[in-house]
Amino acid sequence: MLTPFRIALAIFVIAFATIAGAWIFEYAGYLPCELCLQQRWAYYIGVPVAALTVASTVSGKPSPIAKLLFVLLALIFIGSAIFGAYHAGVEWGFWEGPTGCTGAIPQRASDMSDFMRQLETTKVVRCDAVAIRILGLSLAGWNAVISAVLAVLALRTVSRA
Repeated sequence: MLTPFRIALAIFVIAFATIAGAWIFEYAGYLPCELCLQQRWAYYIGVPVAALTVASTVSGKPSPIAKLLFVLLALIFIGSAIFGAYHAGVEWGFWEGPTGCTGAIPQRASDMSDFMRQLETTKVVRCDAVAIRILGLSLAGWNAVISAVLAVLALRTVSRA
């Protein structure tokens, strides 16, 4: 039976595993772009909120605070799903991303010393270039899917309580 406690625990575990997976991919050499780093904020906030939700549902009956925390989790992960879908759309070329991390390098080096200076100061991780696809989705796409699932879990728990 899916109790509020078990759902809160599932949200916590899935959210923690997702951010841990992002760190593992980064450690493995898949450097995150600026949008990837911004997407992580939902997890940096969501994991502690999920832990509080677990603690508030341990008695078995969701309190008003637990319901509020589930609503907060739903909002966090709805926002994360939208942002992940936006980033995935940038990667697929459906729309343009921020100019700071998409497109070509704006200026060409005039000589070798200028080129070396550009290498030291230019961001090389682009937001519109996919570092890795897993089952056809980029990590941004998977973030959108996982975040949507977490939001649905939180919303269903609120509607049932």
